[in-house]
Amino acid sequence: MPFSCSECGKCFKHKSVLVLHQRNHTGEKPYSCSECGKCFKQKPHLVRHQRNHTGVKPYSCSECGKCYNNKSHLIRHQRNHTECGKCFHSKSHLQRNHTGEKPFSCSECGKCFKQKSALVIHQRNHTGEKPISCSECAKCFLSKSALGIHERIHTGEKPFSCSECGKCFNRKSVLDTHQRIHTREKPYSCSDCDLFFNHKSSFVKHQKTHI
Repeated sequence: MPFSCSECGKCFKHKSVLVLHQRNHTGEKPYSCSECGKCFKQKPHLVRHQRNHTGVKPYSCSECGKCYNNKSHLIRHQRNHTECGKCFHSKSHLQRNHTGEKPFSCSECGKCFKQKSALVIHQRNHTGEKPISCSECAKCFLSKSALGIHERIHTGEKPFSCSECGKCFNRKSVLDTHQRIHTREKPYSCSDCDLFFNHKSSFVKHQKTHI
């Protein structure tokens, strides 16, 4: 790769990508919002931000018509709908995914689920049961998937990397939160004072000031 960063030595195939990367070192943010003055390193980030002011939502769901101002939000939403070609253990599972039917309900809180296995895992929140244990530290979990995420602490595995700065994370949710540093996205808005937040915890803490 012919283009290398003089600050950290990281290499890139294209000079334009190197220029964008170097702004992480210089702090340069050449694109500013005409509405609020907020500045961004990349023009697409500015365009995305300006939708908060204009209310434009160019990404619409082909299944239900719901619109979003961010493509990642649309993709996340579309997971609620059935993907064509997806495989299921039984015909009943396939039908539930198409119809949205959730025949299994929790006797404690009434929450409903498409599959009985999901209900069983959920009910452990009420019973306190944690039958899956870590062989390294003996910490216990509600499900195998939760154990799998935890085990990355021991293995050091960080499969989710940021396309902007290359930083890696052991959970996708942590990566999503981190990427808001680059995108300046603030998905949590206060209905009382119109302030925006990029972390749910900050949003919840702020809301308490209105109580």
